[in-house]
Amino acid sequence: MEYRKYKSNNLMRLLAKKELLFAMVGVLTLGSCKKIFDLPAEKDYLSNNVNYSNKIFEPIIGRNNVMGQFNADNSTSPMTFEITNARFGDGRPVTDIFKKVPTYVWVAPYTGLETSLAEIEAKRKIEEHALFEVRSSGQFILWASSTNELITPRPTDSTNFSQDTRYFDMKIKNTGGERLIKDLQIRPWRERPYEPSNDMNLYTGLPAPDPKFPLDKNLRDYIRPYLSNVVGINTNVNLVSNDDKKDVVVYIRPFTGGNGHSLRIVALDKDNKPINPALFNETRWEKMIHGFNMQKTTTYVQYDVAYPIPLVEIPTSYATGGSRAKAELSYSRLGFGGNRVTAYAGIDFAIYKTGDWEIVFHFRNDNPKFINE
Repeated sequence: MEYRKYKSNNLMRLLAKKELLFAMVGVLTLGSCKKIFDLPAEKDYLSNNVNYSNKIFEPIIGRNNVMGQFNADNSTSPMTFEITNARFGDGRPVTDIFKKVPTYVWVAPYTGLETSLAEIEAKRKIEEHALFEVRSSGQFILWASSTNELITPRPTDSTNFSQDTRYFDMKIKNTGGERLIKDLQIRPWRERPYEPSNDMNLYTGLPAPDPKFPLDKNLRDYIRPYLSNVVGINTNVNLVSNDDKKDVVVYIRPFTGGNGHSLRIVALDKDNKPINPALFNETRWEKMIHGFNMQKTTTYVQYDVAYPIPLVEIPTSYATGGSRAKAELSYSRLGFGGNRVTAYAGIDFAIYKTGDWEIVFHFRNDNPKFINE
């Protein structure tokens, strides 16, 4: 009996010791947690080597230009970016590129599958933006709402190039500190409303001289299409368009009488008379342009379109490479031996300025041969 009582008392003492031990551990744990919670917040890391891979930006006015590859060098995100000390080379302050103007921005993705202008316009809206901005990624954008009138293009006089170049600094911050990248440059090119633009002088915007005869202003350069199997009706040889001979050239130019958002495809013969589009019997008019309300006449084919073309630089059925649309005239005829030959003339193009534009294929030296052999 005494033994049982002694054993019971020992057991109770052992339990009491365990409870005390657990209590002490709990106090220590709470104390440790309190010390952990009282530690100051860890600061972000901002490298001394943050930089841009290129410090000179040469955007083209009148189109969306996204520029600048920022190297964070493992710095902690998020970071804030601020353009500071914008000035010309002679010290004058720069203000024109920071004007706020109405700007188109996309609010839903463009796919190339839209079936009306209304559906396209519902996917974008007008917002106020500075013409030149820095994004949260550190990249820069010069918006398409910029024009030659809003922003002075890069100088044409090389003697004043440095003093008329815009310089700016970039302030980068996070909770780990602040860095300043100095002397970035922006040198905007004059508007080029369309591409290819080898038919215009990039500095003046005027017609460009033929590179083979640069001193003769009467001999201008042209946009040259790609050609295949286009035979001249009089010469009976393949027409060409190269540095030496320009049998076929292309003009991208405004026309009058449209609705403000038209695109017209035209072919002219050697006498400057329209060629009936029906003769280009292999042309896929309905699939060629992302346009609507197609009008096919005996002198042209016209679409209602949204600008720019392409609307977004992504691959679609209307812009397989993403950055260019395609205008291609194609026809077939029976050649020698009864073989069917397919011929085509085309360009990959872009138009950035809203308006009424026409793409004209001009057969300058000989007309294409449509008849069978």
